[in-house]
Amino acid sequence: MPTRRRAPPLPSPAADAVGLAAELLNAAVAATALLLEFTQPADAALSGFFRAHRSGVRDRAFIAETAYAVLRRKRLLERLAGGSGRRPTPRQLVLLSLARVRGMSQRQLDSALQEGEREWLEAIRRGEDPEMTPAEQADLPDWLVERLLQRITPEALQVLARALNSPAPLDLRVNVVKAERTAVIARLAADGMLAEACRFAPLGLRLKGKPALQKHPAFLDGSFEVQDEGSQLLSYLLAPRRGEMVVDFCAGAGGKTLALGALMRSTGRLYALDVSDKRLAKLKPRAARAGLSNVHPICIVSENDIRVKRLAGKADRVLVDAPCSGLGTLRRNPDLKWRQSPQSVAELTLKQAAILAAAARLVRPGGRLVYATCSILVEENEGIVDAFLAAHPEFRRLSAREVLAGQGIAIDCGEDMSLSPQTHGTDGFYAAVLERAK
Repeated sequence: MPTRRRAPPLPSPAADAVGLAAELLNAAVAATALLLEFTQPADAALSGFFRAHRSGVRDRAFIAETAYAVLRRKRLLERLAGGSGRRPTPRQLVLLSLARVRGMSQRQLDSALQEGEREWLEAIRRGEDPEMTPAEQADLPDWLVERLLQRITPEALQVLARALNSPAPLDLRVNVVKAERTAVIARLAADGMLAEACRFAPLGLRLKGKPALQKHPAFLDGSFEVQDEGSQLLSYLLAPRRGEMVVDFCAGAGGKTLALGALMRSTGRLYALDVSDKRLAKLKPRAARAGLSNVHPICIVSENDIRVKRLAGKADRVLVDAPCSGLGTLRRNPDLKWRQSPQSVAELTLKQAAILAAAARLVRPGGRLVYATCSILVEENEGIVDAFLAAHPEFRRLSAREVLAGQGIAIDCGEDMSLSPQTHGTDGFYAAVLERAK
């Protein structure tokens, strides 16, 4: 599963100034042009841009949100600017985004505009909005809309799209090894950061706004981690117990590993497997900060690595947070809808099936296996699980809703957990809970 990246901050005061500086607009255009190349993840491209172009915190916030707004509403902006049949430039997309998506007034924009741009914007403002296809209305690629319309109505598609095209809130997971949720709320409030308990996740907090947290004492001492509420619920589907052997099969940088280790109260053995040594390296200092001593990172070559085979039939719980399209995380990663394709999804489903089959071999009789993605596509979700169960009769499905209810979490999420931003306020998540026969 792709790393869940936090979306850039909301517009800063720089965007609300009486007049937008031409230099700031030019920087936003340059950043947007870089992201529109789609040669690397948007957050990585933006980080590289800021390393090469030094600027203040407020300006960076404006540049980042402007570029991300273009990625979110690219089809709308292209359609608005496409009357002449020419492909709009990054600068035109930025100007339209500022005027139509972010609501900047003509007075705010005037000081930064070049010759003819004021008249161009005014003509678009006065003209009638063009008729758009369902995919253009949803700001999604045609192939994705075609697949979604096979299982939801056109009206439901637009509701889903509006949610996916909105910036995500900032969620935290309180680390019970170090702190209690009420205490963390109080510590944040003392520094002017308002947070409230999440609707579903027992240790989740949702902040108002998106303050910088990397240097906050409660973050530095391991009292909380940044984690979407939906992602937090995966740990409760696995429901690890103290002293058990648990495997996070696709651990990445370890966000869910840390959540599992905290639920285990740092007892037992928690193996974090991943093919990227670079990602696992980030887990070690995070585990130390969280006060966890039961985490054992292991870099593997593939799902068939000999170190995986040595764990066969020994694990009480195995989590497969599978590599996926990430299309449920478009609120944070809007570039994914333009970087994924039917071909890339087809390649992912082959990988997902192979990983799930390999991870299943680790589960002991009576043990639990959870398969999860942050995708909204059936072929990455139910399709993978249904095919697995047909080939592995020793496993049976458990009700995700009942598993969560048994831990005091009341949520209407289906028999397999299916979460969406428009219904649950989380990223789009899918998870199936499987149990091996004793």
